Amino acid sequence: MPPLPGAELIQTSVQLYRYLLRCCRQLPSAAMQQHYRHAIRQSYNSHSDEKDPERILLMINRAVADADWILEKYCQGK
Repeated sequence: MPPLPGAELIQTSVQLYRYLLRCCRQLPSAAMQQHYRHAIRQSYNSHSDEKDPERILLMINRAVADADWILEKYCQGK
């Protein structure tokens, strides 16, 4: 499953947060959506004090790749 439109434009943590929440809407069950929304929120809060731009960019790229993998894993049967 290709990433949602706009994945290549993500440059800030807030943009990433919103992108990941939009990805959650693609998941098949409400329980799964709630689980990943909670995980996204927790991760965002735990990394909100990060200041290093290179590290932020690495985290953004990793999070987008992980989201794509999760969507591909759970939405294959659709």
